Amino acid sequence: MFRNVEQVFEFCRTNGIAMIDLKAADMGGKWRHLTLPVERLLPRTFERGVGFDGSNYGFARAERSDLLLTPDLTTGFVDPFFELPTLSFICNAFMPDAQRTPCPGDPRHICHAAQEFALSAADEVLLGPEFEFYVFDAAYFCAGPSRSLLEIRCARAEWACGDLAGGGRGYAVPQMGGYHASPPADGEHDLRGEAAKLLQEAGVAVKYHHHEVGGPGQAEIEIEPAPPVIAGDRSMLVKYMVKNVAASRGRTATFMPKPIAGEAGSGMHVHMELLRAGTCLFADPAGYAGLSRVALNAIGGLLQHAPALLALTSPSTNSYRRLVPGFEAPASICFGHSNRTSVVRVPGYLSGEGHARFEFRPPDAACNPYLALAALVMAALDGIRREMDPVRMGFGPYDVNVFELPPERRAAIRPLPRSLPEALDGLRRDRAFLELGGVFPPEVLDTWIALKEAEARGAEAIPTPQEFVMYYDV
Repeated sequence: MFRNVEQVFEFCRTNGIAMIDLKAADMGGKWRHLTLPVERLLPRTFERGVGFDGSNYGFARAERSDLLLTPDLTTGFVDPFFELPTLSFICNAFMPDAQRTPCPGDPRHICHAAQEFALSAADEVLLGPEFEFYVFDAAYFCAGPSRSLLEIRCARAEWACGDLAGGGRGYAVPQMGGYHASPPADGEHDLRGEAAKLLQEAGVAVKYHHHEVGGPGQAEIEIEPAPPVIAGDRSMLVKYMVKNVAASRGRTATFMPKPIAGEAGSGMHVHMELLRAGTCLFADPAGYAGLSRVALNAIGGLLQHAPALLALTSPSTNSYRRLVPGFEAPASICFGHSNRTSVVRVPGYLSGEGHARFEFRPPDAACNPYLALAALVMAALDGIRREMDPVRMGFGPYDVNVFELPPERRAAIRPLPRSLPEALDGLRRDRAFLELGGVFPPEVLDTWIALKEAEARGAEAIPTPQEFVMYYDV
């Protein structure tokens, strides 16, 4: 939004800005923020930043936790959810030294390092995330030592047709039947439209939005591709805008990968394209599905490193309830043209001659987008550097529904990890490609593995209602 500090101060004066909000993603991928009166904003704020406790963000140990939260002036946008006129900035974390050393544990810095590392192979890396989510009327949940509860309310869900208290709308969306549903069955159109408008105003180019497959209010917003750091910023903005628009309308939005059993899960598929001097390095009309050898090598890297990648791109225990057969989510490590059952899908409707891209389908929005996008870049670059051929490596192409293959053919395809601990084991064994060029510091990966192992142990320790259904009367 801004090219220099003078523009920031002029904007604040002419628009009556009262507050400055500083936002940064913590290690887990959630935005945190602090707010200061506009009078406290000084030119040196963009150089030295504001002091904060980095240990609470997961960036540093408690004994060395003093860091500086420094706004990136190019990211400024008027925050629409505060009563006082507020200008928000996305921030980087720096060490409190004279050299302005980037904090090695800052996920946004890691993403920037991956973006810079990619310059050895291309002038520009473009990543295009897609965002699927659910919008409910209400969601009630708890998990305690003597009480577990989950209740989701959605008036347009098929199950709500007979609910005398909250249903009766008469425009139910069938289970797994919501793809491109139209109003009045599509009751979230205006909510999505408001979120898309606010995203556009904040500088996020939205391609489109629509009702997704999931009957109870599943939606998708897709944005235009951008370099990794900008794509990470926009990922944070999409979640922020959607959740707050839903809350302002008395609804609730979740990007949880699999909130409803038997319904479509919510993914964050990521499209990738590499360019040099404006020319797409992935395009070759004579190649498979219009892909060049460079593109196939990049796919080879993504598939070879897929088990490790999932620890960063699908980093919740709930992620692996989504990555199962039957819901257009991948479970086997392969690639194919127009194939939504494969880990890497080459779209069948490319935008024009000279362009080619593919999408990596396992990710979901439970990830820290900066770490996930950086990891995808590093895996693709490793494939290009080592000339990994996905065909010779046995990854396909598979242009059939993988889940309908005969058992013996299906067994020949390597499976994705089936749980978060399995994915973390994959990352523990295969992490050298992430550490190339110092992009992912080893201590950050160690911290990530420890954090996610603790999450998995916590989830495994709690009995679920389904276990009571199955085992109470043993």
